[in-house]
Parts: sequence; C-alpha cells; structure tokens
Amino acid sequence: MDNLRLQKIKEIEELIKKGINPYPYRFDVEQKLLEIREKFDSLENGAKVEDAKLSTAGRVMAIRYHGKSIFFVIQDSTDKLQCYLNVSIGEKFEIFKEYVKVGDFVGVKGFPFKSHTGELSIFAESYEILSKAIRILPEKWHGLTDKEKIYRQRYVDTIVNRDAFERFKTRYHIIRMIREFMNSEGFLEVETPILQSVTGGATAKPFITHLNVFDIDMYMKIAHELYLKRYVVGGYEAVYEINKCFRNEGVSYKHNPEFTMMECYKAYADYNDMMDLTERLITHVIKQVNGTLKITYQGREVDFNRPWKRVKMRDYIKNHLGVDILEDSDDKMVETLKTHDALPPVMERGHYIEKLWDLVEDTVVNPTFLVDHPVDISPLAKRHREDSRLTERFEVIILGNELANAFSELNDPIDQRKRFEVQSALRQAGDEEAQMMDYDFLRALEYGMPPTGGLGIGIDRLVMFATDASNIKEVIAFPLVRPEEFSVEGLEMEEEEK
Repeated sequence: MDNLRLQKIKEIEELIKKGINPYPYRFDVEQKLLEIREKFDSLENGAKVEDAKLSTAGRVMAIRYHGKSIFFVIQDSTDKLQCYLNVSIGEKFEIFKEYVKVGDFVGVKGFPFKSHTGELSIFAESYEILSKAIRILPEKWHGLTDKEKIYRQRYVDTIVNRDAFERFKTRYHIIRMIREFMNSEGFLEVETPILQSVTGGATAKPFITHLNVFDIDMYMKIAHELYLKRYVVGGYEAVYEINKCFRNEGVSYKHNPEFTMMECYKAYADYNDMMDLTERLITHVIKQVNGTLKITYQGREVDFNRPWKRVKMRDYIKNHLGVDILEDSDDKMVETLKTHDALPPVMERGHYIEKLWDLVEDTVVNPTFLVDHPVDISPLAKRHREDSRLTERFEVIILGNELANAFSELNDPIDQRKRFEVQSALRQAGDEEAQMMDYDFLRALEYGMPPTGGLGIGIDRLVMFATDASNIKEVIAFPLVRPEEFSVEGLEMEEEEK
C-alpha cells in the first residue's frame, strides 16, 4: 500500500512537469448523472445524440482498456454512468491511460449514446483531471469489510458502499421530515446551550470540561429539557429542538455517547396529547421512508399502524415477574433481581424498578406506550392525577428498545424542589447519574409554567428502525471509536524524500 501511494505521488509530480494541474479550481457541471440517465435512457441500442452537449463530473470507479478505446465509469452523488474515450482526442488519450486511476475525479464533456449492448454512455470529446487520489479504494468485490475501519473511515464506506451512502441520505431526509412536521404543527424550532454549568433533564452521567475564562468546570448537555422548559416559562407555547446530546456512558448496538435527539414542549397539553403527537409523527416518518406501516426490521415484522398498544409499567412487570413495584418491599425486588443476576450498581428503589423493567422490555415487539411510571424514577414528570405514587409519563418501546420518552411536565416548583433534593442526595451518595440541583430552573418555575406536555425522541434509533440498521453506528456517520495511532503514517514517504 505504501509503495502504491508513493507511486501515485510520483505520478502527480510528473503531471505537474507536463503542465497539467492535478488539482484545478473548478469545473462546470451542467448535468448530474441521474439527470442524464433519466433523459436519455430511452435511447435505442446504438443510437447517439451528438447535439446534446453534456458537461458532468465524478469519481472514477472502474476502468477498462480496449485497444484504442477506454471505457470508464464515473460516480457522483446521484448515480453511476459509463464514459467512452478513444484515440481521436490525441495526446490526452495517453495521458488518461497512464495517469487516470480508479478513485480520481474527472470532468467529462461529450454527448450521450447507447451502446449496442444497451449501456447508456457518454462519448467523451474531452476530459479534465479534477483531483488525483493518493490512496487506493478497497477492492471492488470484497469492499470495506472491517467494521472498525468502516466506522473510522466512513468517507471510504460511502464511496464504495452505495447502501451506506443512501442510508445517510435517508437519515437527513428523516430529520428534514421531522422539522417540516413539527413546523406544520405550530412548533417553533429553538436552540439551547450545549455547555452548561448545571446539567439535567435525564438520568445520565455527563461529560465534564473546563471553561478557562471563568475557571470553572462545565458540563455538556445530557438533554434539551430544562432549557426548553425555560422557553415555555418565557412565553413560547410550542417549541422544539433537534440537536446533539452527550452522555458519558457505554457504547453498544443502541448507545453512542454522542447522539441526536428531538425534544418538544407544548403549553396546555398533557401526556395524552403527546401520545397522539408521537404516533402521528413516527408513523408519518415510517410511511414516507418505507411506503408501508408494516415493516421488517432485522427479520422481524413490526406493525406501526395506529392505535398503538398502551400498557402500565406496574401491570406489565407484575404480570411477567410477579413483583408489584408500588406495593412490594425493596427486599422482594432485590430477591427477584438476584435470581436474574441483575442487581443494579446503586442499591436504591428507583434503580431496582429500572432493572426490573430491563428484564422484561425485550418481550415488547410492536410500538407500545409504556405508561404511568413511579415517581421514584421520574423526577421531572407530573404526579398522576389518579395515583400520586405514579407520574404521567410514557415511553415508546419497540422490539425492546426505548424510542421516545414523554411527560405531563412537572410545573409545581415546590414538588420539583423536593424531587431535586432526593436526586441530590443520591448524587452525594455516589450515584453519578442522578440529577443535579438546578436552582435557576427552580427559580424559572417559580415565575410560573403553564400545564405542559413534553416529548423526546431518539433520532438515531428512529433511523435504525426506518432503515433496517442493526447497529446505531450504521446510522451515525462518524460514531465514537477508539482513537487510532498515526505515528508511523507516511514515514516511508519522508524517508524517500530525504
């Protein structure tokens, strides 16, 4: 590989000596490859349209030499198309033959024709080298197969793997769809700070950084929630944000420490309104991407048709494990968790309840609203109007994965202070995921927040379901991976230059 790299560098030097700039500044692209295909694919075999002047460009993906002719395939962001070059262009034919390689970018000017075998092609009357690649693309048939290399070098993955290229286009199409949907519902897109002196809105360990100008530690936000609620206090009645959140937790097929979340808050609404919004939004996305609401995800059928099933957390755990999370003692919970080797790192009732749910969540297949969580595990949700031990909270569970989390938001500043005090005590006792005491947020609530419904949806997981991706890293363009060593990179080239 290093010898090939050095050879390509020498070729670049030779081109420069011949007066050819291997990295020119621009090229007039007048048609994308898909436009050309759509317009001329109906040509009959052997037909040509010499007066249809084309000017296009792309990366060379294949080259085939045939005597006094060269066939090469270029790829742009829309399609692939064959080009044809022959000796009639003079010296530049030999330049192409000697110096243009797979991976290089070229601009082509010519006209369309259909080969006798039915291949739509461009007759290249001229071409221009636009960028010389120094590195070799992965071999055509085996491609890039090392998963770690795929995640590190996504730019190579999307060159050689068209499925990956299209999957990321779908991701950003989904985000655009969500924005359009939320805007049509009357929500205003806003921004909240990523660096926060106190962070909250979720049960998660934050990343810590340092702000030199104030000489204080800061936290990267774990959720958009508490600042979006400040917007509601400030008079914005329907707001949403799509942005990154950061949680200093493990990496798995469904977790990445840096992830994208959409959160929204609507004044005068409750969690029932949020269930309706959630169903309508997610089914809209799934239908637009897949054309149906019954999809196959990793070989299993998932039915997104409304209405979605609603189950109470208390009932579901009791039916599957025989434990009543409201009435049974801590000892009964611990005994059950021990039999499943599932004791939490923090021995406390809220953590017991969460672990009990972890044991049964995989039994959920189709989109299901898990409703009415205990107060112990819902410090930001309003108490249930019929049972003060519970909160008006729901999660959307699909195939054992949490996709969304929502509340009738707690707007009672006195109750919120008490909940924060419980969380603060847990934090002081060593629970790094417990929420912090946020005095400014409490002050904001004391100015008055109307009844509010809130919702958070994990964008990465939604894209996973919509595109049948088995791992969250397949839908995050540049996921977190262990840093790579570059200490010996290019040493051979340096030695050669000496």
